[in-house]
Amino acid sequence: MQVLKRILNFYLNSSIHVALAASALTWVTLIELDLKLDKYLLYFVFFSTITGYNFVKYFGVAKFHHRNLAAWLKVIQVFSFIAFLAMCFVTFYLELNTLILIGILGVVTFFYAIPVMLPKNYLFDDHKNLRQIGGLKVYVIALVWAFTSVFLPVVNEAVSINTDVMILGLQRFCYVLVLMLPFEIRDLNYDSLKLATIPQKIGIKKTKIIGVLLLLLFVLLDYFKDVLTEETLLSTIIIAIITLVLLIFSNKNQSKYYSAFWVESLPIMWLVTVLLFS
Repeated sequence: MQVLKRILNFYLNSSIHVALAASALTWVTLIELDLKLDKYLLYFVFFSTITGYNFVKYFGVAKFHHRNLAAWLKVIQVFSFIAFLAMCFVTFYLELNTLILIGILGVVTFFYAIPVMLPKNYLFDDHKNLRQIGGLKVYVIALVWAFTSVFLPVVNEAVSINTDVMILGLQRFCYVLVLMLPFEIRDLNYDSLKLATIPQKIGIKKTKIIGVLLLLLFVLLDYFKDVLTEETLLSTIIIAIITLVLLIFSNKNQSKYYSAFWVESLPIMWLVTVLLFS
């Protein structure tokens, strides 16, 4: 039992689970827009998510303490380096315009993790990264996920960014924002008040109301698309309902795996639903 628990913890702590979720959302886009299933793009999203998330999560812990790292963190560092090498290898199979967009997203990820000098009127302290700017964290994450899972495959396939693509991007932004809310609620006991997260500013109840409204918008936006299939609409409604249930039952004393595993599994569930219907 302890062995299985350690494997599960490594699976979550090494960002494999979140990488599968990001890849799943990208795959959903490929299906919804009827694009070619590009395995190299999915590989890139998977390996880059591991690299990016582990860089953001562990940079502050590991940057000056290489000799004193805990064994599990050393393993994650080695694993992340292998994922980074795999990510670099896969980039050779992507289009030039895709690499340019990847570069922009990479810069955003870098400044999300690395402390930079910014004017004091934007921050509470002199040195902060983007994730520590009050109220900005969830929007940066949602924006990066929307561009990665929607616009990256569109650019890679040289498809024109039409109204349907823009709507899909807005949908994805709204959906990822909702996915972040259970994490924000969970971290109420630990987050600094300087972060000004949504639950800190308006409370848990109003945060859930915002989540419900975002999910409603997420579903309604489907009706504004020029091309909409019954399968797409049905899968959107199903995943919105499942997400709603997990959002409603989230609280600041939730179990360790509630958000880290179950909420993070929602994009994978969405992909499974779409594949079943298609």
